[in-house]
Amino acid sequence: MPSTAELVQGLYEIVAELEALYPGRPFTPDGHLVGSIGETLVAERYGLKLMPPSTKGYDAIDQIGRKVEIKCTQGKSVAFRHEPEWCIVVKLLRTGDIEEVYHGPGGPVWALVSHKPLPSNGQYQVSLSKLVALAASD
Repeated sequence: MPSTAELVQGLYEIVAELEALYPGRPFTPDGHLVGSIGETLVAERYGLKLMPPSTKGYDAIDQIGRKVEIKCTQGKSVAFRHEPEWCIVVKLLRTGDIEEVYHGPGGPVWALVSHKPLPSNGQYQVSLSKLVALAASD
């Protein structure tokens, strides 16, 4: 049976074929698909226990019992609705792998946005560049 990363790589191979058939039209997977892919890849890599989808406030539990919010993107930012206890942010690569952007306590991430007015959609956007800088400061 293929691994999650191998299946994701196959998905991106199909995306490339579709984009070759229709030049200029993006077929980038997004939304729930990217989030679910990221959650499973992060859980596999870090040995996390995934919670049922839409568990309020977190996606997984780590080996020491922390509630972990997992964020995955192909873009330049991720969105938060609340302060996570622990946070892992990754970028999904076309190889089916993930690139770690931030892995640490949620408080410092929340401090980047909590002083700002709440956007109308209820989600604060945090740029990956700010998360990279935050990770480097630890």
